[in-house]
Parts: sequence; C-alpha cells; structure tokens
Amino acid sequence: MKRVRCPKCDHYITFDETRYTEGQSLVFECDECHKQFAIRIGTSKLKATRKEEVLDENEHKDEYGSIVVVENVFHYKQVLPLRLGDNVIGRYVKGTSISLPIETVDPSVDTKHCTINVKRDKKGKLVYTLWDAPSNTGTFYMNNILSDNDRIRLEDGAIITIGATTLILRAAHES
Repeated sequence: MKRVRCPKCDHYITFDETRYTEGQSLVFECDECHKQFAIRIGTSKLKATRKEEVLDENEHKDEYGSIVVVENVFHYKQVLPLRLGDNVIGRYVKGTSISLPIETVDPSVDTKHCTINVKRDKKGKLVYTLWDAPSNTGTFYMNNILSDNDRIRLEDGAIITIGATTLILRAAHES
C-alpha cells in the first residue's frame, strides 16, 4: 500500500500500487477537501513515505539530540531533530509556524502543545527543559501532568506524552 498527500489540505490517501503499472497516471479526489489531483506511478526522486522510511533514532546524537515520536494508530514513527533554543512541538497543520511539527491526526495534540528548550550550561553541557504551551489536554512527563508554570529538566530517554502521542528524548552525545 502507498500513501499520497493531498496538495491542498495534506490529508493522506492510501491506494494499492500493485494494481497499476509504472508510468501510469492516477487521478485522486481528496475525501476531506474534494480537491482533485494526479500522480504518475513510478520511481520518485522524493523521500520515501513515512511508512517505508527506516528511521535512525541516533541520527542526530552528535548535534543537539532528537525527539522520537512513537508510532500509534494516529501516525507513523518520526524522528525530529532538536536545535538550540526553543523547540515548539505540536500537530502539523498547513501554514503553522512551529519548529517541530508532528504529522498526526491525533485530535488531542494541539497545534502548539509544548516546548523543549535546548541550551548549554556554564560547563558547555546541553540542558533540556520541558514546559506545556499551555495545551488543552496537557503535557505529561513520566506520567505526571505539568502545570502551566512547571519547567522540567529532561535526561536522555525521558518519556513525554501529549494527547495520545508518546515522545522520547534522545539527548546528544557529549564529547
């Protein structure tokens, strides 16, 4: 099975590619926005779909670390690289300007749900700090809900839950 994304609303449409031959053109109509668009079956120069990607959780270990989005019924596994400063995490919606958008249809994840700040302390060690946006469903750290004023220091392997979505912090390797 393959997935294509609607160019208007970013909704995914799934189809069985084995029923078609290479070079054949297909026309789809999006169930969400009713936009019609065409694709051509064959090898694409674009990245593999999320379902077919082999994601390396340690890929960004030498930079500033990453957040691993655990696969569930709402989305596929994703690895989102962190950067210095505020990393705003939320649900991807076309036109949003957050730094770590999660591709999900989980309605309990806000478009701006929580923030992880990455900075260096006086000794040059990376420090990760988590806080809620505030969001409608809250942000949980190791099964404890954060209040609006909580700031939590995170370590490698920290488990964060936003809505029905679980995130795992993969801290950067320190030299």
